[in-house]
Amino acid sequence: MLTGRGEEADKLIGLSAGADDYLAKPFSPRELVARVQAMLRRPRDLATAQVQPPAGLVDIDRDTREVWVGGKPVGLTKIEFDLLGALIDNVWQVHTRDQLRERVWGGAGLADDHAVDVHMSNLRHKLDAAGYGGMIATVRGIG
Repeated sequence: MLTGRGEEADKLIGLSAGADDYLAKPFSPRELVARVQAMLRRPRDLATAQVQPPAGLVDIDRDTREVWVGGKPVGLTKIEFDLLGALIDNVWQVHTRDQLRERVWGGAGLADDHAVDVHMSNLRHKLDAAGYGGMIATVRGIG
């Protein structure tokens, strides 16, 4: 809520009426942007959303950062989720470690080969535990 009323009672009324945030004039545009960005980082209210598990082999919901394998939810870390997303975006393409570092970490210098290998191994183990091992293949000498 963006308003010219800045008294505490006005803020309490606004927040009680359902406002997620309250900002009184005069305000800093940078503060407004920071508050909007903070709200966008908040997870959606999943209690009211009707979530239908997808029916495909591997389905990802990029909004909720949820993954289903064979219709079963699989819990992934942020890096594992981003790795899986990078692989799904370019199915049947061989990815080098450098390409994965660029896609997931935002630059080749931000993670070493070992970090990529460890996260890929963890992702493979979780997919295997869900009953779908072997979904990610390694092409020796390439990626």
